[in-house]
Amino acid sequence: MKSIRNIAIIAHVDHGKTTLVDKIIDQAHILDERKHHTELLLDSNDLERERGITILSKNVSITYKDVKINIIDTPGHADFGGEVERVLKMADGVLLLVDAFEGPMPQTRFVLGKALELGLIPIVVVNKVDKPNCTPDIVHEKVFDLMFALDASEEQLEFATVYGSAKQGWMNYDWKDQTDNITPLLDSILKYIPEAPYRKGTPQMQITSLDFTSFVGRIAIGRVFRGDLEEGKDYMLCKADGSFKKVRIKELHTFEGLGKNKVSKVRSGDICAITGIEGFEIGDTIADLENPEALVRLKVDEPTMSMLFTINNSPFYGKEGKYVTSRHLRDRLYKETEKNLALRVEDTDSEDKFTVFGRGILHLSVLIETMRREGYEMQVGRPQVILKNIDGVKSEPYETLVIDVPEELASKAINLVNLRKGDLLIMEPKGDMQHLEFDIPSRGLIGLRSKVLTATQGEAIINHRLRGFDKYKGVISTSNNGAIISAETGKSTPYAINKLQDRGRFFIDPNQETYKGQVVGENNKQDDMGVNLTKGKKLTNVRKSGTDESVKIAPKVDFSLEECMEYIKEDEYLEVTPKSLRMRKISFR
Repeated sequence: MKSIRNIAIIAHVDHGKTTLVDKIIDQAHILDERKHHTELLLDSNDLERERGITILSKNVSITYKDVKINIIDTPGHADFGGEVERVLKMADGVLLLVDAFEGPMPQTRFVLGKALELGLIPIVVVNKVDKPNCTPDIVHEKVFDLMFALDASEEQLEFATVYGSAKQGWMNYDWKDQTDNITPLLDSILKYIPEAPYRKGTPQMQITSLDFTSFVGRIAIGRVFRGDLEEGKDYMLCKADGSFKKVRIKELHTFEGLGKNKVSKVRSGDICAITGIEGFEIGDTIADLENPEALVRLKVDEPTMSMLFTINNSPFYGKEGKYVTSRHLRDRLYKETEKNLALRVEDTDSEDKFTVFGRGILHLSVLIETMRREGYEMQVGRPQVILKNIDGVKSEPYETLVIDVPEELASKAINLVNLRKGDLLIMEPKGDMQHLEFDIPSRGLIGLRSKVLTATQGEAIINHRLRGFDKYKGVISTSNNGAIISAETGKSTPYAINKLQDRGRFFIDPNQETYKGQVVGENNKQDDMGVNLTKGKKLTNVRKSGTDESVKIAPKVDFSLEECMEYIKEDEYLEVTPKSLRMRKISFR
């Protein structure tokens, strides 16, 4: 029986997780040498490649020195914590990847805390030691301090450390001694990560992930906790409500390289994919037919933010999207909750409005972006934080906000965060940057990123993670400017925009179709202003010399999806279609 190691890779965003997995795959010679290799193999969907972040966790398997190593790539963002929490259940150890210059970041703390809670053994990989001004030894000490602060056990605190550069494809026990391969890392995995134990007894497997193909339908993925699973046999599915359902395994697959390998039997300790089971949910247990025993269900942290989703009822409704009805919207949102554990959807008293609860703006924006690419049209309201009543005290979510900013611009960032009721906790130099840490209510973060980036000329590096719920901090005063609203439907003219340029900045181009009630710009004052952008110049048949001045129009302000979500006010909706993002007043007369 082959020895198995199950290991999850955890790290902050952009510290090199997916690049390291590429190098491990190269080292194991899984891919055909003759074929063209892609970078970042595991970032497989378009959104992940565009944003350069991991959103969904994925499995890959290699064989090294006759030991099977199952590697699970996890997202680095706290917003995708639902993904992290369930996949760590499949692992026996973790590779903690840290940047040799930046050190452990706030989101690293979040995922590492989850791993240590589950008793997983860590191996620390200090990556990017080829960076200028990096301090691998200091970073190593900081990781130890972080683990100590997270109540790691003595065994966990005696972690092994490997240094190297995933991009250049080398790892070693001493960062000053460069090699030409990553075998020291693979050797450390075999040495320090405990072997997946073979537990005898009746079969038990918890479904921790799922896949879908139009060919075979839904595929259940998880780790066999006890006993063996066999193809073609009947088992009992233990559901969330305590009920049991008889199921038959049609096919069993284990992970081999980047693909799957069909097998007739899977031993306990291995990770497998099962086809042929209907009506399962993440967290369900596949158990023995005669004596079914359910495993403890996965517990996922509560959502912290909610948004209203509704059908698109603007004058341009149905022009760009394929799916526009409330039935389409309802089905798609409820389908998402099947695999997105941290997401919740609730019906409202209106047929066409739904409240969607998530972990943060990034979590919700990835759902919206995915839906618009699938051809959905919808409108969303401003994100709201979830308030709770804890022991009779009104409480709200708080975040730890970390800003790295050039020294001369630090005061601007501090001032902006203070206005949002943020408290400065730490201020220390880090290279030529100033490292700032704040405690701030989640409400204060909405719309803050763009303001800080503008004030610091785009040089601030901003990260945050959820700290927990605490006492409500009162009203946060924001001196927002009013909106410029289109009062007519039609094509905007360069002439009309030119005449109004001194009143504010515009979000549209000349000759763009607009409708009544659409927010087309930001007023310099705090009041909303309705304007007619369809007006053209009055022409006469008398030609005068010198009166036709050339029109000079400033470029429009281009917002990303997250910026739009943060920018809209309480009385506005963001209209999302496959081709456009438009802000509009909910009721404009």
